Amino acid sequence: MHDAHKVMIVADVVRGSESVLVTGASGFIGSAVVRALIDDGYRVRALCEPGRDDDNLEGLTVERIVGDIRDPATLDDAVVDVSTVFHLAAIYRFWAADPDLFYDVNVGGTMNVIRAAERAGCNRLVYTSTVATLGVAEDGRPASEDSLVHFEHLFGHYKRSKYLAEHEVLRAGATGLPVVLVHPTFPVGERDTAPTPTGRTIVEFLNGRIPAYVDTALNVVHVDDVARGHVLAAQRGAPGRSYVLGGENMSLRAMLETLADVCGLAAPRVRLSPRMVLPIVRSAEWFESTVMKREPTLPSEPVRMATTRMEYDTDRVRRELGYSSMPARTALTRAARWFVANGFVKEARVERIRRSGKLGPEIDLRADAARVQAHEGARRR
Repeated sequence: MHDAHKVMIVADVVRGSESVLVTGASGFIGSAVVRALIDDGYRVRALCEPGRDDDNLEGLTVERIVGDIRDPATLDDAVVDVSTVFHLAAIYRFWAADPDLFYDVNVGGTMNVIRAAERAGCNRLVYTSTVATLGVAEDGRPASEDSLVHFEHLFGHYKRSKYLAEHEVLRAGATGLPVVLVHPTFPVGERDTAPTPTGRTIVEFLNGRIPAYVDTALNVVHVDDVARGHVLAAQRGAPGRSYVLGGENMSLRAMLETLADVCGLAAPRVRLSPRMVLPIVRSAEWFESTVMKREPTLPSEPVRMATTRMEYDTDRVRRELGYSSMPARTALTRAARWFVANGFVKEARVERIRRSGKLGPEIDLRADAARVQAHEGARRR
């Protein structure tokens, strides 16, 4: 049983501090965490990657620091007078020309953050892990924080590097650093500028590039709910405890049908087995990455993930921290509206959505052609 009195002491320490540090602050989840912290009255120091677009922080009152988590000196400066560190900076994608990048940033960078927090005497480290380090749904039961991962399910360098990084965080917790781990599921929402792998699925659907679906399931959550979960973890989370930050479990088919309904588009009707598709995807991945020297259009890792059911139980975080989440339909609607309004969708598809009259009048239907072309170019590279 966890001591509620201890949790309240931590909450008071965090709320009364002069500053909290957020690494990866300009990213999709990171910028949402910054907004949630500001809304809750915290003073935020935002560590942003050099050369990274920081438009997600526009208009926010934050102390910005540009630096790389692979540089220990940068982190030593960043944690000065900081009570709590929210460590979100990571490489979140399914392919890189140099796989060592995943380990240098996700593992080595995390170890640097831990050492800096320890040296500075920070009161708490909230580490953003991933549900990829947990088990998956089995025998019809969603996975939870207590589900053990199968090593064969640690597909790709992203998952493996995050698993190793989590081990280092737990090791630091065992030796005295107060750590709390949060495991976002599949966040969607506004300001997904990259976009992330989950956001890219929505973009591909909106552009008519998903003619079929694979038989899998996932947990959909809005990024603002994930951000609020980070704040709750700092305020109320028990040291050494893990919390799944999720929303609603749904099949990929149901997710695409929901997007189709809210956007007035047709949903894919052809169902494919991921195990049948995987050999084709692997061959295409090898050809694009090895022969053409570019990022694969469809990496094999998400297809391998689709061989499992990524459904999660969020009872612990709701019960212990008072967490809540909006319906998946609302989250998907908001995400689709943002992608349409910010030039990620082709004009012909935007016009089709406009004619349906479903997604809402807030959308700026005069999509910036230059932004569409830039996005298309980045996708091909």
